[in-house]
Amino acid sequence: MRLKEKIALVTGAAGDIGRTTAKRFAEEGATVILSDIDESGCKRARNEIQAQGGSVGMIPADVSREANVVALFEQVKTDYSRLDILANIAGGDAEIQIPLEEITEETIAKNIDINLKSCIFCSREAANIMIDQEYGKIVNMCSLTYRGSPMQFSYSAAKGGIYAFTRTLALTLGMHNINVNGIAPSLVEVAAITTSVDPEMWEAVKADVSSRYPLGRIGQPLDVANCALFLASDESSFITGQIIEVSGGARL
Repeated sequence: MRLKEKIALVTGAAGDIGRTTAKRFAEEGATVILSDIDESGCKRARNEIQAQGGSVGMIPADVSREANVVALFEQVKTDYSRLDILANIAGGDAEIQIPLEEITEETIAKNIDINLKSCIFCSREAANIMIDQEYGKIVNMCSLTYRGSPMQFSYSAAKGGIYAFTRTLALTLGMHNINVNGIAPSLVEVAAITTSVDPEMWEAVKADVSSRYPLGRIGQPLDVANCALFLASDESSFITGQIIEVSGGARL
């Protein structure tokens, strides 16, 4: 088992990618701590992992708020002996398909808060634990939009910030045997997207995008989770500061 006896915290655990990542970690032997602002979604993920015989705990939190992040990690330190893995999966886009002239201070702030600030705050607190251990794995959720994406202005900016932050953190923490990497998925079939549009429209978008990806399909949560598992394991011990595109060959 690749994560045997490891302690792993997964933020955004109520979402499809976070839940699938947590399940893969548990399947590989980790004790998984689930965190999300959506407590009922966290409970669903916990129940699924427990049903499979996995070791799992739950600490709900709004990781876009610094005080909540500090409290989350204080609870982690109280309840567990250490923290080996942090998967910063929490995020989302508050400005989907909103024209430039309609973006507001509120939507910009929300995108920065739930994507970039949450990543920075959680990484800071995790690093404080991992430095003392002289060991750790931090996996950040970037996005292919870090290259730029039409009609995703502050979301792209936030993900670009995660790209830069990941590389900077890797440079800072490498001396402490802490690996920091990111994942940049292309379009992934998750409920947050599929339930926000008409089903027929979604199928049309899915078919169009799939036809333009070299592998002929869009991503699934498991594709992203498997990459996170690799980066969280010791198989990636000589990889740091990298943003791996899980994209089916999009934008080659």
